[in-house]
Parts: sequence; structure tokens; C-alpha cells
Amino acid sequence: MSQSDILFDHKHIWHPYSSIINPLFCHPVISAKGVYLKLKNGKNIIDGMSSWWSAIHGYNHPILNKALKKQIKKMSHVMFGGISHPPAILLCRKLIQLTPEKLDCVFLSDSGSIAIEVAIKMLIQYWQSLGENRTQILTIKNSYHGDTFGAMSISDPENSIHKIYNQFLPKNLFANPPISNFNEEWNSNDIISFQKIIEKNRFNIAGVILEPIVQGVGGMKFYHPMFLKKVEKLCKLYKIPLVFDEIATGFGRTGKFFAFQHANVTPDILCIGKAMTGGTITLAATITSRNIADVISNSDIGCFMHGPTYMGNPLACSVAYANIKILEKNEWKKQIINIEKELFKNLLPLLHHPRVIDVRVLGAIGVVECKQHVNLERIQKFFVKNGVWIRPFKKLIYIVPPYIISINNLKKLIKVITQSLNENTLFI
Repeated sequence: MSQSDILFDHKHIWHPYSSIINPLFCHPVISAKGVYLKLKNGKNIIDGMSSWWSAIHGYNHPILNKALKKQIKKMSHVMFGGISHPPAILLCRKLIQLTPEKLDCVFLSDSGSIAIEVAIKMLIQYWQSLGENRTQILTIKNSYHGDTFGAMSISDPENSIHKIYNQFLPKNLFANPPISNFNEEWNSNDIISFQKIIEKNRFNIAGVILEPIVQGVGGMKFYHPMFLKKVEKLCKLYKIPLVFDEIATGFGRTGKFFAFQHANVTPDILCIGKAMTGGTITLAATITSRNIADVISNSDIGCFMHGPTYMGNPLACSVAYANIKILEKNEWKKQIINIEKELFKNLLPLLHHPRVIDVRVLGAIGVVECKQHVNLERIQKFFVKNGVWIRPFKKLIYIVPPYIISINNLKKLIKVITQSLNENTLFI
């Protein structure tokens, strides 16, 4: 990357959540291997973000690379309408094996946000097929499900990054989030708000959509598994489909293969993405029950009305299958235990830091909630200068490292976070 390349990027390329007039500085990365990102100047920095939860095995993994190279020699893409291929069949068979018995039909898509859109459309079409025009989704406040319009409509309308679009979005229902934390005692009052809303609106609710256990962009909070048990019971009582958004948490991040397994519950629809291909190439899936799939398919329309151009991309399916085969060796379980142990040991003491409100740890997720907002550009430069890649937001400094990270590299991440808390100029 030349200086002119960087200047072109600065002027013409719109990066996520950024201004085109006053863009944040973008650090030029020329390659990545293992847990390291290599910068243009030759410096290697430790990745603490897994490229937004996705690169769980690190970068340039030989097994994932091999799957990609093998498939590209056969075909890189073919339309999925009227055509199928071995990578998609292998992957979908494996996904059905990995998920609860109830989940039996797989719809492949391009990204997590689209997986959510697909789930919402399934819910709407399901009820229309039954002769009911149900139009609302019930979720909880502080939720986040993606950046497309349907996904934005079920993300918190007040505290969300999407509130500027509120006037254009469908009006959905938001219960109070549970206040009982993951490892604390359950407060039975936590379900009251949700229960009142579902009882009052039960004939207009098309479905319930939740991030199980971990609320991501809405605050990186980990709530009590009992909340999911209570929600599942209410959904069964009122025969309302339950959807879990496991796009960030799926494939082991919380210490269970899926976060909903902490509560021993089962959704009617499951959305997955991010780590599905080990961060190699984009892919997502919406997996539903046979009942929902059959009802939609037996309607007057006779089919589900969605079909992305790159649906079932053979390259993505091949890599996703290889990724799951790596996970099936079960090394990830020990990796997550070791990461969690280290986070509890060395991140939790930051609770006593005067700049810190709270520290939260679950599986391979570590969160430091500060009293002030971070200055994103300054703190990013500080992290890079000190050899790590961490991307905070608002008051939250969090890490979701690759599962393969060494204890020494994890200690380095925590050390630099600790150092950043002592720098007044990094906070607003």
C-alpha cells in the first residue's frame, strides 16, 4: 500500500460507522496470520477482536485455506435457484446435526443482518399462511440485530445507533431487559415487563427475537439464563415462534456451542453467521423448524419469497464445513476455558480502577465498562502503538480474541487495556 493508496482510501472509501468528510484514521494492514495483523510498516499487532467475532481460529488457517483452494478449482459460484451442489448439501447436513432436533430446514444467506431479515420474513409469511395478519415482533430493550431495515426495527429504538431512522421503521415491541446478570441470583421481577407485553399483544405478535445471554452492541451485558427459560415458556403458552440471534455468539464464543444452551432451551428459528466460516468469507444461515417451513410452503404462494444472488456460495459453504470440522475436534472447549480463566484473573481486578464502572467476563468475551466515552481515534492509535488491535465503542473496551490466542498474547491485550485506562486524553 502506497501513500497515494492511503490518501485515496481516506478520500473515497466509506468505512463502517464513519464520516466521509472527517473519517477516522484507518490503519493499513497488508496481511494476517494466526492472531497477528501485519501493518504496512512491517509491525505485527495482536488481534483482540477476531475481526468482529468471526476469525475464531485466527487468520490464514491452513485447513480453511485448503478448503477454499480445493473448491475454487471446481467452481467459485453458481446460482442456487434451481441448482444445488455438494458444498451446500454437506454444510446444511452438518448444521442440522449440530442444532436441536426441532431445527430441520436451512436457508443460506450472505450475512448476519440478512439472516435476521429472512427470519422476520419467515415469521410474517408463517402467520399469513395461517390466515392471520400479525405484524409486530417482540424483543427487549438494548437489543441489536444488524444494520438492514428489518434488523434495525428490532434493535433498541432509543439507545440504538439506528435511532435516526426510527420514523421510517416498523413499530415493534420492546420489553425491559433482564437486570439479573449471568452469574448472579435470578430476580423473578425480570420477566414481568416481557410477560405483560406478550399477554396484551399476543394476537398481533408474529414472533419473539432475542440475542440469547449476550446483548452485544446494546451494552455487552450478559443476562441470566432463567430469562430465556421464562420466555420460552411464554412463547409455548401463546404459540408464538421464538427466534434466537446467535450471529455473534454461535460456534463456541460463550463456552457453549450456542449461547442458548446455557439455558437448555430451543428456538423455533436460529440465525447464525460471523464465525460460521471462521472469518474467511461471508456466510450466514437461518435454520427453522419443519412446522414453520411446512406452513409457509403450503400457503397459496407456495414458497418462501427470498433469494439472494450469492445464496449458497460454494466457496463459503466449503470453508464453513471445514470450520465446523475443526470445531468438532473439541479443542475450542479447552481454549475457551483457558481464555475465560485468564480474563477472570487479570481483567476482573480492573473493577477497582477509578475510571471503571464494571468488568464482565463470559467465555472468550471480556468487557470493561468505563465512566466516560472513549476517544475512538486516539485510543485506537494508542492500542496500535502498543502492539494490539482493540476497537472499543462508546464507554466499552471489550475483547473477543481468536480462540487460538496464547496466554502471553492475552496478557498483552489486558496489559494494554489497563495502560489505556490511565491515559486521560483517550477519554471524552
